[in-house]
Amino acid sequence: MKNNNETTAQTPKELLNDLHSLVSEAEKMMGDSISEHTDEAVSALRTRFDAAHERLTELYAGARQKVIAGAKCTDATIRANPYQSLAIAAGVGLLAGVLLGRRSK
Repeated sequence: MKNNNETTAQTPKELLNDLHSLVSEAEKMMGDSISEHTDEAVSALRTRFDAAHERLTELYAGARQKVIAGAKCTDATIRANPYQSLAIAAGVGLLAGVLLGRRSK
């Protein structure tokens, strides 16, 4: 298993795999008797959780910035070309209506 303390950029899939392994280890620890728990194991688990939380926060912030930038670009394009945007929206709506209408028959 790779070092979970690294703060390198990870893909969402890698982060999800790390979270699944962290949860399975926590469940295993909870299933064992309480006397077997050491402070080292609990602190190591907490450290891994904190690292995963930080990576998830960074991933969320990056995705949020991309969505906001895309929305601003879309808004600027629509405001620059209102009639073309209206025509495209009407065309897509008509096409969706025709396809859904044919499907229900």
